Amino acid sequence: MLRRSLLLLLLGCQLAMADPATLELNQANRAQLESLPGIGPALAERMIEAREKQAFSDWADLLRRVQGIGRSSARKLSDQGLRINGQPIP
Repeated sequence: MLRRSLLLLLLGCQLAMADPATLELNQANRAQLESLPGIGPALAERMIEAREKQAFSDWADLLRRVQGIGRSSARKLSDQGLRINGQPIP
């Protein structure tokens, strides 16, 4: 009984820590970005070019620096798992 409880606890911890659906914008490559609905080749290129100049500090920074991303599209991307410094859009 104790062994089963410990196994369930460990499994629960692993599932809580693993979030394969997230994608960090400051580390994602072109193919990863384009895999998200709403990001095509042109937008992925603008995001990567802006990031090469300086990593994004937060969502407001992304909205300021990348043409073609508004609050609504940023929310959709965040809902799909895109993160900036590990954070979803506030």
